[in-house]
Order: sequence, then C-alpha cells, then structure tokens
Amino acid sequence: MKAAPRYTWQLLAVALSGLLIAAPAHAIVSAGNTPTALHGETDGDAAADRQAVSREIERFRTSSISISQAMAIAEARHAGATTADVSFDGGSGVPVYRVKTLHNDRIWKQTINAATGELMGGEAALPLAELDLEDRSNLAALGTIRHRLADAVRVAERAASGKAISGGLVREGGRLNFAIVVISGDDLKEVILEPPGARGK
Repeated sequence: MKAAPRYTWQLLAVALSGLLIAAPAHAIVSAGNTPTALHGETDGDAAADRQAVSREIERFRTSSISISQAMAIAEARHAGATTADVSFDGGSGVPVYRVKTLHNDRIWKQTINAATGELMGGEAALPLAELDLEDRSNLAALGTIRHRLADAVRVAERAASGKAISGGLVREGGRLNFAIVVISGDDLKEVILEPPGARGK
C-alpha cells in the first residue's frame, strides 16, 4: 500500500472538478509509461513490459466481474468493512482481483475470481499493529474520511473515460490520495484524487 516509485507522465488534465457532487475534491489524470501497478516480473525490459501489460489488459477486458463488484463482494464479507486496496491479477491461472479491506483494526485479504465473483482460497487477516507506521497512518486516515475507494473508482472512470483496473492509497507531499489506474481505449491512465477532509491526515 506504499506509494511505488513514479514514472514521469505527460499531464493530460488538471483539476477536473464538479464531476460528481459528492466526489473527491479534484482529480489529476496522467498517462504515458505503464503505471507501476501493472508492472510484472519483467524488470524494466520495455518490450516485455508492453507484452505483459497487453496480456493483462486483454484478460481484464474479458472478465465478467468489475473492480467495483469485486470491492462490494469483499466488503460484504464483514459488515462495515471498507476497501483500502484492489488490483486485477491476470498474470497466471484464473484472473482474480486481490482486495484488501479494513475492518475492526485488521486488514483482510481476499482473492475474488474475476469471472465468477467467488472468493478463492479463503481470506487472511493481518492486525494493523503488524503494519509499518506509514501504512497504519494511511489506514487510520481512511477510517476518518467520508469518501471510499469505491467513490474514487467511479470518479476516476468518468474522468479518464474507461474502466478501473486497480486502486489504492498513496501519500504524496504529506497528503493522502486515492490512486486509480484506468484502462481507456488502449491507454493506461492514472487518476489521483484527494478526498475532502484528507488534507493533513
């Protein structure tokens, strides 16, 4: 859940406001090199990266379950849970969503079948006390803001005109943001959203 090192992206749009009345305050949409959320084990080989991402996108497009549905399935496992991180994994075997939800001072890790929506392999729980300070701080802030990752996904999909393939929390410049990767046509776009009330948390 830590912010991964960033590539330099060409800025497409800044401060998209008014997308939804209850939406996070603003969005920054960027595109260009492959966001690190979709990088596999190719270790920087550009051609191999492009092929791996193309395969991942194709598997994502043929999946029956959307990222929003996967989050809802995972959150339904524990009343009051909220998603902290979600990503599509089409790299091996059955395509799945890997979802981390926050509930009762624990992070619950679920694997959701992207074709059927079924939970695969049970779920694992990790006490927040076992996380590092930055992750604990981010998750504590997540519990105090009004907006959820599901809200950010809806705004990001609208802002980037596509379908979200991953999303989670990042802290940049002391601010907690949602970072959503969206497939728009043949491009990957990253949308950064700062939830209202997250500033200074």
